[in-house]
Amino acid sequence: MSEFITLQPRSLKRHNTVALPGSKSISNRTLLLAALSDNTCEIRSLLKSDDTDRMLEALEKLGIPLEKTASGSLKVHGQSSKFPNKQADLFLGNAGTAFRPLTAALAILGGEYHLHGVPRMHERPIGDLVDALRIAGADVDYLGNDGYPPLQIHDYADKQVRQIPIKGNVSSQFLTALLMALPLTGEAFEIHVQGELISKPYIDITLNLMKQFGVNVDNQDYQIFRLPENVKYHAPEIVNVEGDASSASYFLAAGLLSGSPVRVTGLGKNAIQGDVAFARELEKIGATVLWDDDFIEVSRAENQAVLPFDLDANHIPDAAMTLAVVALATGKPCSIRNIGSWRVKETDRIAAMANELRKVGATVTEEPEAIHITPPAQLIANAEIDTYDDHRMAMCFSLVSLLGVPVTINDPKCTHKTFPTYFEVFNGLTA
Repeated sequence: MSEFITLQPRSLKRHNTVALPGSKSISNRTLLLAALSDNTCEIRSLLKSDDTDRMLEALEKLGIPLEKTASGSLKVHGQSSKFPNKQADLFLGNAGTAFRPLTAALAILGGEYHLHGVPRMHERPIGDLVDALRIAGADVDYLGNDGYPPLQIHDYADKQVRQIPIKGNVSSQFLTALLMALPLTGEAFEIHVQGELISKPYIDITLNLMKQFGVNVDNQDYQIFRLPENVKYHAPEIVNVEGDASSASYFLAAGLLSGSPVRVTGLGKNAIQGDVAFARELEKIGATVLWDDDFIEVSRAENQAVLPFDLDANHIPDAAMTLAVVALATGKPCSIRNIGSWRVKETDRIAAMANELRKVGATVTEEPEAIHITPPAQLIANAEIDTYDDHRMAMCFSLVSLLGVPVTINDPKCTHKTFPTYFEVFNGLTA
């Protein structure tokens, strides 16, 4: 693929079905839990992407046996709450879903581990997680700026502290990392969340998967989490990874914007991912949504407009990016609020989204935790969209091609982070 891709204005086929890639959040959590289990787990529909590649590389370096099956699934031979290799140099790219949980697990198990990534990963904060791990007894050094990767992890020394505070307003991945790592001690812990916890649906994914792997956590209104003592991870014989709900958002939005039905499979009404709520937000602004056990389908009636919105998107921070482009179809001012976590993602997504929406003619106002978008009377054609090495920027702005103007997406390969075939699949919807 070239360094850019130009998408011409398009309409969609009368009916479209997209088989979703596996969820990134579920894939990387499942890989780590399986590696720490006391048995073997077969993982089916595992996402193949840059982020999962970084996790798999790390697990192999840590001594976890991985076995590909003839059917394309992966068998992970768990090593009973330990990593055989007590020293490793781990490059984790820009994969937060690998970096944060591995940091916690390695810090609790102890050893000599160097964790680092791309320059942007070294700009993404991790200090709140490290502070919490140090209270529990971890020995972690910053190798660059305090509060940020790269990290050097040393041996663990139990401090007999069983109540661990963690800030909840920067990234839910910090709490996820603690939840998954502390059971490795065999001790009972309470985790106390300081302040309001953001992105609660991602914590629900973590708790659901931990339960599948034999560890039940008592969740007290997302403020106190009680972990039992003397528990071990025991994997299900087979885990089927759900389709990625965040990736689904682009195709579901395409159904709303085009009016042509778009069905995503591998994801349904009982999904454990919070981003399925994106479809319910689309219902509020004009979409017709069909729900089934293994699919969600979105369309829009011919006489139904796309309605403006003012949304607190704390529950769907990743999928809410898609709504920033959907706002262009409403013709009226729209707001997306409570998205401060966008600032510490693969890029500063509030700033990046504002910059690129202005290129297509929108008037945009940024706030620390919100973005306000007023669509232009006529979109600017042939805008060149920069993607900031952020997969979601590229996928979001592909939807501009459904609004009657051509658009160029720079560095389309950034989608390899979670959806390497995105543009092939998106182009396959075209009539």
